[in-house]
Amino acid sequence: MTDTPAPAVIPEQQAQILSQAMPYIRKFHGKTLVIKYGGNAMTDPALQQAFAEDVVLLKLVGMNPVVVHGGGPQIENALKRLGKKGEFIQGMRVTDAETMEVVEWVLAGEVQQDIVGMINRAGGKAVGLTGRDGGLIRARKLRLLDSQDPGKVHDVGQVGDIESIDPSILQCLQDDAFIPVVSPIGFGASNESYNINADVVAAKLAMALQAEKLLMLTNIRGVLDKAGELLTELTPRRIDELCADGTISGGMIPKIAGALDAARSGVNAVHIIDGRVPHAMLLEVLSDQAFGTMIRNR
Repeated sequence: MTDTPAPAVIPEQQAQILSQAMPYIRKFHGKTLVIKYGGNAMTDPALQQAFAEDVVLLKLVGMNPVVVHGGGPQIENALKRLGKKGEFIQGMRVTDAETMEVVEWVLAGEVQQDIVGMINRAGGKAVGLTGRDGGLIRARKLRLLDSQDPGKVHDVGQVGDIESIDPSILQCLQDDAFIPVVSPIGFGASNESYNINADVVAAKLAMALQAEKLLMLTNIRGVLDKAGELLTELTPRRIDELCADGTISGGMIPKIAGALDAARSGVNAVHIIDGRVPHAMLLEVLSDQAFGTMIRNR
């Protein structure tokens, strides 16, 4: 079933949100919010501006946003220009040496600097980082077990599995009123680069920073059941059932796995929200309305 965008926010809802905002600003003041930025919100100019404004507003009212961005469509376009076709196994991009060069150029160059520029134009002070900066993300080669045959291991090239996170550089930037923008690239023991799923990076950073919330922007309203209906809240048991019957599959698997890990590791709430809705983050953080799917460990 084709998913349709959620309706635009009407003026009455805007007024209600403003009246509700104060207790949430007070509740989350000084708290860290890790935001996975991807999907349509990264490609639509109006949504890009709304996203940048939201991030700056959250910073101005005393919260500490950390942005982790994806860039799958941009990488795919760059590979096509080089005559290469992207290959995926169980939602993971197969990354040979040439593809890794493209990934670094696109993510740490083009995409990251666009986001930094947008946030700065909206009045913030953004700083772009990769996993190399300050030893932020140490990684090793990912051993991707086959989902049907655990004895089989897929070789996906320079795709990384996170070994450790050192969040000290992020904490220093937050203390100095900067907004970190992180590209999901890690480095290994021999200084080799690794392409890491952005959802996984966002979840691991949320754990390391003891974030209050992990917000994951997507191209759908949240996690949908087989009838296309929104599931507003998920538990670990329900997630296992949805994975077993194929409702959760493909690229949603690492997203959900990372969200569940974060919830189990002390992140108070993980929200998978519709990045196609302007100011979706503010609706989620500063109102009592439920947008998207919330995952809690219970």
